[in-house]
Amino acid sequence: MWSGRIDDQGALVDCGNYTYDNTYWGLNEIWTEYYGIIKVANAALESLNSYAANITDSSTMASYRSYCGEVRFLRAYAYYRLTQNFGAVTILRSNAQTDMTRSTLAAVERYMLEDLNYSMTYCKKLRPNEMEHPGAVTAYSAETLAAKIYLNEGNYEQVKTLTDDIINSNKFSLYSNYYELFKIPGKLSNESLFEIQCTDFGNSSGDIISSNSWFACQGPANDGVISGWGFLGYYKAFRTWAKERGETVRYSTSFLEAGTKTLSGDSIRPLQNKTQTDCWNGKAYTPSNEMTTGRTDYGENNNIRILRYADVLLMNAEAKVRLGGNGDAPFNLVRDRAKMPEMTNVTVDEILDERRMELCGEWGERYNDLVRTGKAESVLGPNGWTADKTYYPIPYDQLQSEPTLNSTPKDE
Repeated sequence: MWSGRIDDQGALVDCGNYTYDNTYWGLNEIWTEYYGIIKVANAALESLNSYAANITDSSTMASYRSYCGEVRFLRAYAYYRLTQNFGAVTILRSNAQTDMTRSTLAAVERYMLEDLNYSMTYCKKLRPNEMEHPGAVTAYSAETLAAKIYLNEGNYEQVKTLTDDIINSNKFSLYSNYYELFKIPGKLSNESLFEIQCTDFGNSSGDIISSNSWFACQGPANDGVISGWGFLGYYKAFRTWAKERGETVRYSTSFLEAGTKTLSGDSIRPLQNKTQTDCWNGKAYTPSNEMTTGRTDYGENNNIRILRYADVLLMNAEAKVRLGGNGDAPFNLVRDRAKMPEMTNVTVDEILDERRMELCGEWGERYNDLVRTGKAESVLGPNGWTADKTYYPIPYDQLQSEPTLNSTPKDE
C-alpha cells in the first residue's frame, strides 16, 4: 500500500518510499498516542492495587486479577505497536519515571510477555463476545498477541503451543461471510480476538462512541455518505497478483476500486485526480445501507478489527511447518472461507503468501512478515528500503524534550 494521496502530507508519501522525516507530525502522533495508553494503564493498575488492599473474598480477588489482566493486555498491545514502528523504545514502568533511556527490542518484548503471561493466567478463557462486558479482551486475546511476539522472535514452539490452545478451545471459528466480516454484521463475531468498539447506539443523532478519523482517513474520495479523505491505496501490482491467484471473495472485499459498484450497491466514482489512488482499503468500508439512518460520517457505528482467528490459524500453520510438521489443516480453513482450492504439504512461502492476501491492509502485517523472515531487502530494496530503515526515527519533538532517547538502548 501507499499513502493514497499526494498533497500537503508530503512526509506521508515519502514514508512509503522509505524516506523518513522525524519532524513529521504523524510520527510524533504515533508515539504520544500509544504512550498515552501506557500511562492510562499504569495509572489504572495503581488504582486497582489500592482497591485490592481491601479485598476480603476470593471471588472479588479473581475479578481484580482479571481486570488487571485486561489492563496489562492493553499496555502490552501499546508497546507492540510502538516496537513495530520504532524498534527500541522506552519502558515506562511508572508515570513518575524520569529516565527515558530506551530499552532494546528484546527487553521490550520480555516486558510485553510478562504482562501477557499475567493476562493469560488471570483473564477469563472466553471469547471476547462471551464476556460480561462484550468485547473485553480475554486470555485468548493475550495468547494471540504473545504468539505474534514469539513469531517475530522465531520461537515457533511457543507459537504452536499458544495457537494450539486457542484452536483446541473450540470457541473460535471463521466468520462465514468474509465480505461482511469487516462490516456491521461482523462486529464481535466468533472470529474476533480483539477489536476497538464503536457505536451510535442505533440513534440518528446524539451520543456516539466514534473511531474519530480511522474510517474517514481510508474512505474513498467519493460522493455521498461513504466519502472519505482518500488515504491508503493498494498498488496495482498487488491487485494483479491477487487476481492471478484466482482471488474472488477476498478481492471484492479488500479492494475498493474507482469506477466500480460494491457488492452492497454503493458506487465508487471514477478517478478524478491522478495524484490519488484508484483503489482504497475495502476492509475499512461500511456500506451506506448498513449505516444508521441520519448518520453521515464515514464508518460510524463500525468496529476496528485488530486481532482475528484467521491470523491464529496461519501462525499455527507456519509454526507447524517450521517445526517439521504439516500445517495443511489450519491453512486450508482460511482458504476454504475464501473459496480458494485446498493445498497439500504447504510450505512456509505459501503460508506467507496466504498471509499477504488474507491480512492485506491490516496493521502492517505484510511488512512485519517481510522483516521477520529476512525478505524485506529483496522485496522492498528496489523501492529504497535498507536494513537501517526497518523502523521510523524517533520523533524530533520527543528527542527535544527527552535527550536521553538518543542514548544507547539498555537491555533491561
